[in-house]
Formats: sequence, structure tokens, C-alpha cells
Amino acid sequence: MTWPSGDPNQPYGGQPPPPPGGSWPPPPGPQQPAYGAPPPPPPLPYGGASYGQGGPGYPYTPPKKSKKPLIIGLSVLGVLILLGIGVLIIGVFALKDNTIATNMKVGDCITDLPSDARVMTLPTTDCAQPHSGEVYAVIDMPDGDYPGQSKIDAYQNRCPDELLSIAPDAIDDDSIGIYVLYPTPETWKQDDRAITCIATFDPKRSGSLTE
Repeated sequence: MTWPSGDPNQPYGGQPPPPPGGSWPPPPGPQQPAYGAPPPPPPLPYGGASYGQGGPGYPYTPPKKSKKPLIIGLSVLGVLILLGIGVLIIGVFALKDNTIATNMKVGDCITDLPSDARVMTLPTTDCAQPHSGEVYAVIDMPDGDYPGQSKIDAYQNRCPDELLSIAPDAIDDDSIGIYVLYPTPETWKQDDRAITCIATFDPKRSGSLTE
């Protein structure tokens, strides 16, 4: 019998069976495998074994990825976290004995007077400890638009009278002075209305003015 062209049951090689009682001469070129013989093994890939193979028949082993970049990344992150914690701790300790200027109240004692024109915080301490100043009066200005420096100066000028009302002998004491905190156009927008009157001491003294 003959196999139709393209029949999937056609034997390997595609040759028709030899005629009864005879054989055909082999075709020119490479000899085809005998009828019924198993197919030859497929050729190896070009160039031999693939990268990572130990040789023909070995499974492909991908190269191991280095964990060094991950370790470096985690180390840097750890350092940044530690630095952040350190800054936070320093900030907490720095503010521990400091009071925001707008939060100062009567009876607060100041370790050292600020030298800057703009004061954000003041170092505070217990009045039983040596200190350079004490808040003795806080005068609140009325709400509204920023009143201007002349209006603020008028309120500041009330501080000497406030001091004499609680410490009449202060006028004759050359070691006592007056330091005033007042609103600026910037702090006024943040609802700062306080004129803070501070008695200053040189040298430092212990105890309160009211004692």
C-alpha cells in the first residue's frame, strides 16, 4: 500500500514500502534510516551547553543573585532611622527646660536672658534656683488688626508700673531691670496678643519677687 502525502500515520522518513520481492536503490545523498528504525537524537544547541549547565543533559541553573545590595540598603535605612531617633531625643531634651515665648506666664523664671532680637523660646527653671529673670505681668492687647509699633510701645510702657505694684523697692535696686516680650506682625497673625513683662536680675538671684 502507499501512504497518502501528509498522512500523520506515515512512517518516519516518508519513504513508501519496498515493492514485493525487491528493493529500491538508495537515493543519492545521506542514506535515510531503515523502515521502522527510531529517529536520530536531536542535535545539541549551538555552541554546546547553555550558560550555567554542567553539560548535556544537566538542568539549567540560573546564576545566584547577590544579596549584598539588599544588605547595604537595609543598613543605610537602619542608620537613617537611628539618626532620626537621635535628633528626636536631642530635640526633646533641648525643649525640656525651654518654654515657647508666647506661652510664658506670671511666675516663670528664666535661667538666662536671650540676646537675639527675635525670641522663640526661653530657658526656664524653678525660681528657687539662680535665675536672670522672672515674669511678673502679662498684659493682653485687644483683638483686631496689627496695631503697629506705636500702640505696642504704649502697652510696653505699662510694665514699670506693674513692677512697682508688686515690688515697690525695685525702683531703688540697681540690680533689677525690665525686659519685655511683645507681638510682631508675624506672631500677631498667630493670635499672639501678650505683652510679657520680665524683671531682670544682675547678678542672678534665687527666689521669687513676690516672696
